[in-house]
Amino acid sequence: MVRRLKQSAWSRSLQGVLKTMTRAAMHVGTKAIKKGLRATPLVRQRVTGKKVMAKSANWTTGLAIGTADLRRYRLYKPPSVRCTESLPLLVMLHGCGQDAEALAASSRMNTIAARERFFVLYPEQDRLSNVHGCWNWYDTRTGRAQAEMHSISAAIEQICRTQAVDRGRLALAGISAGACMAVLLATQHPERFRAIAMHSGIAPGVAHSSAGAIKAMFGKNVTISPLPAIPPNVRLPALLVIHGTSDYVVAPGNGAEAAMRWGERVGARASKPRRVQRGTRYAAMITDYRNSGRLIATLCEVDQLGHAWSGGAAGYPYSDPKGPDASRMIWSFIARQFTKAAD
Repeated sequence: MVRRLKQSAWSRSLQGVLKTMTRAAMHVGTKAIKKGLRATPLVRQRVTGKKVMAKSANWTTGLAIGTADLRRYRLYKPPSVRCTESLPLLVMLHGCGQDAEALAASSRMNTIAARERFFVLYPEQDRLSNVHGCWNWYDTRTGRAQAEMHSISAAIEQICRTQAVDRGRLALAGISAGACMAVLLATQHPERFRAIAMHSGIAPGVAHSSAGAIKAMFGKNVTISPLPAIPPNVRLPALLVIHGTSDYVVAPGNGAEAAMRWGERVGARASKPRRVQRGTRYAAMITDYRNSGRLIATLCEVDQLGHAWSGGAAGYPYSDPKGPDASRMIWSFIARQFTKAAD
C-alpha cells in the first residue's frame, strides 16, 4: 500500500527521537534486582503535575526476567478475588513517553476491570533499553524486539502462575509503540491470545529497523514482509484497530492497513463502513472484516482524534476525553471474543 504524509515539525522531532535511541548493555546484577524489589507498589508518579495513581492494595508491582533481562510490571487485581475464581487477563502495553502508571491513569482501564472482574497487567519498558520508554517493536533484525517480547511473555506467565487467571482468556492491548508490540506478540504467538486491540499503531511486518519505523510513521513507502503462517489448528485472534484521522505522529493509513492485512491472512472481506457517534463525542467510522460470518478484525477510525487514547482521562498526555471511550470499546470487543471461544 502506498501512503503519503506531509512531514511536519512533529515528524522532524520524532525522527530525532528515534535516531537518538540508544542500546545500553542489559546486565541484570544484584544491584539492579535490589533496586527493583525496593520499588513499592504505592509509589506515585507525576504526570503534568498530577498524581496519577491512588494508593491501593489492588495495585502492585512485580519483576519478571526474560531474554531482555529484568522488566518491572504493574498489576491491577479486582477487589476480593477468591481462590475458586478464574478471571481473564488483559495485558496493556504503554507507548513512548509513558509508563505503566501513566497508561493506567489515562485509559482508566482499572475502573472497568473492577466492575467486570478481570486482571490488568502493565509490563513496563526499561529506560536503559530505550531512553524514551518505547518498546523496540521494529528492531526484529537484531533480535531486540524478540527479546522484549520474551520478557513480556515472562511477565504474563508469572501472573498466570501466581494469580487466579484463566489461561483461556488472555488478551493484549496497547497504544503507539505498545500497540505495535502487542500485535507483533500476537503474530508470533496467535495460539495464546483470544483478542488484540491496537490503538494508534503500525501493522506487523512493516518495519524491521528504526529507519523503516520512521517511514511507516510518516506514511511513506515501505517494504512489507509476509506474516508468519497460521498453524492449521490455531484460531487467529480477533483484532480491534482504533486510530485517529488527525494523528500526525503515526499516519492514519497505518490503522487501515493493519486491519486489512490481518483480515487478508484468512481471506476476510471488508463490510460496508458505518458511521457511529454517541452524544457530543467524536464520530467514528467502523469497518468489519469477516470470513464466513466470523469477525476477524474491526477498524475504528475516529474523526478529529490525534495521537491520544480516545476517551481518555482529561489532563494527561496522549489522552483525549472528547473521543469515544476506547477502554470500553476494547473490553466489549475482547469480552465478546471470550464468549465466542467458550461456545
